[in-house]
Amino acid sequence: MGRSQSFCTALLLAFAGFGGALPPAQAAPPPSSSPRVSSAGAPTAPSAPAPAPGPAPIPGAQPVTPAVQTSLPLLPRQVLPLAPKVLGPRPRSNPKVLPPAAKRLPADQRDLVAPAPLALPNQPQQVRIEELRPISLEESETVAEVNSPDLKALASQVEQAQSALRAEIARWYPNLSLNANSFPATTTSQNFNRVSPEAIRQNGRTGYTLQTITAMDASLRASWALIDPQRTPSIAAARDRFEKAKNAYLIGLRELRLQVAQAYFDLQNADEQVRIGQESVRASLVSLRDAQARFQAGVATKLEVLEAQTQLARDQQLLTQALYGRVAGSLTSSPGQAIARRVLATLLDLPQNVTPTAKDPARVVGTWIPSLQESIVAAFSFREELDQILLDISIANSTANRELGAVQPRLSLFNSFNISRSTGSSYTDTNSIIFFQNQPRENTLPTNQPERQWRVDNAFGINVSWDIFDGGRAKALYRQNKQKAQEETFNFSRRRDQIRQEVETSFYELLTNNRNIITTSNEVLSARESLRLARLRFQAGVTTQREVVDTQRDLTQAEVRYSSAITNYNKSLAELRRRTGLDLIALCQRPNLPPRRPPSSTANVPIEPTPLFPACEAGGLTSRLSR
Repeated sequence: MGRSQSFCTALLLAFAGFGGALPPAQAAPPPSSSPRVSSAGAPTAPSAPAPAPGPAPIPGAQPVTPAVQTSLPLLPRQVLPLAPKVLGPRPRSNPKVLPPAAKRLPADQRDLVAPAPLALPNQPQQVRIEELRPISLEESETVAEVNSPDLKALASQVEQAQSALRAEIARWYPNLSLNANSFPATTTSQNFNRVSPEAIRQNGRTGYTLQTITAMDASLRASWALIDPQRTPSIAAARDRFEKAKNAYLIGLRELRLQVAQAYFDLQNADEQVRIGQESVRASLVSLRDAQARFQAGVATKLEVLEAQTQLARDQQLLTQALYGRVAGSLTSSPGQAIARRVLATLLDLPQNVTPTAKDPARVVGTWIPSLQESIVAAFSFREELDQILLDISIANSTANRELGAVQPRLSLFNSFNISRSTGSSYTDTNSIIFFQNQPRENTLPTNQPERQWRVDNAFGINVSWDIFDGGRAKALYRQNKQKAQEETFNFSRRRDQIRQEVETSFYELLTNNRNIITTSNEVLSARESLRLARLRFQAGVTTQREVVDTQRDLTQAEVRYSSAITNYNKSLAELRRRTGLDLIALCQRPNLPPRRPPSSTANVPIEPTPLFPACEAGGLTSRLSR
């Protein structure tokens, strides 16, 4: 906790050295006597009185011990436990390891709901920015969790995996099917057989028959697979895929929160770079005005005026880069204000006519409490990426068992019930008079005969199927999936080492940026005092404009480095939270600053807009002036 106290004290010193405060709408509340705690309940130490300016000891620095003093005996190497015993061979997803994602926006942010997924603007006014919306880091995370299309896609994948699992579980239940081929069906047929006249005279049949039959045929079949070697492995693989989908959602949620935090910190840094650029331009304008006045009075040379103009051009370039984006060779690699705003807007999936702005100024979030070793072990316990690989091993083993079950016997019960019925009539054409023994008599044969038929069948039995030989295909696929499971064990080892390396990198970067904040804050204080003394010496006529220009450039670069150190520190802190799954952060108390910024000598100096020439015309200015 001593690190947190001295670190926050150094920040108070740096804020005081800037001579600035928060705007009236963002005034810091008076400090409370009780220590603040982070979201994980870790208390923070109260801030100590600000020390006098000067070099301060680096908090958390360890004394350097010579290597020759390591004469203690080495401990015996411990046997590490296996991951299936620590996490389980088929680990289940635990959504309680992190706060759940927000499902709806607050009432005051309902207008920030994402546009329709298939919406596509086709008019310039539909993408014109009409509102700059100030938003905090917490509000940004809420909006991103509600609007993010990537998170919605991951949630949809979880639902798809759940449906696939339910489909595989259905293989345990019997199947019941109804088939009605004729329900009903009417058949009409005409038949004519050539009959001799003598036969017609004797039996009266002309050979023409008309038949109309309406039939119904339906079957009801029930089957139940009692023995299916592929059923259990298929269900196990589907269950593991469902757990993988839930883990992927948690990974996506962690990654989304990290991206939003980093984008918000970049936006804060961009706003600070714009402020630094504006102050530098104002200071250069004052220096140029003084140099021109001294030149007109005959106490300065043209060289001093040119040096002031050169410095003004440099500061204007710095301001331009801070507003619209960085270029190769610039002082920092962070995006400009315009780009940083649109990057955050993309992550939040805001409406097309809204651009977010940072509501809070850049300041250090807090201090990381766990040690490096605790952070590494926590990462191994909370990172879902390791669970994903264990599930891949389980899926490969289940798939191998399923392929081997293709050549094992199957047994199922079945019952088939069939019913059919047909009704109709048959018409036979006959003569009304026939001749029997050459004597005419009346034909008494029926000409229209009804037809009816029905049938009921029921069959019950056992079906057995067994693919005795398939050329070795099933065994080959079994070996392939077992080899894939072995491959995943190597991937687990590689990912385990990567996770440790990521945690160590973020931890060491956090320490580096911690020290950079202290060193750059001292640099800002000394550079500011040097500029003040250089201006006094220049006004007294004991130095030249070159000294003023150099000290002003040193102050600008020091302020840029200080702002970048704070941003990089906060980003490293967010990376540690993402890579360890911990939220043990001792929050720094807000600095006790006055509600208004102290007046500055350059605060009222206007910055006139610079005309923007076309690129072709601007590229020829230097060549024309050099002739």
